[in-house]
Amino acid sequence: MSKYLIKNTTREQREKIIRDSLNCGGGGCENCSACGVFGTQDPYEMYKPYIDGEKEISEINAEFRSSYFIR
Repeated sequence: MSKYLIKNTTREQREKIIRDSLNCGGGGCENCSACGVFGTQDPYEMYKPYIDGEKEISEINAEFRSSYFIR
């Protein structure tokens, strides 16, 4: 959605979007170990380029998917 694009958000808003979406450490984490299994360790680090205004969420997700799925 366009309201989540870098051009439409501040850094603080982007950080909140990611924190709320991941809900890691906020009681929503079920300690499934998926972060370690998929090699991202801290999922917050995976989305840091979005928070920093360098890449859109869709770009990060596409890069992540492309490393695990063969087309």
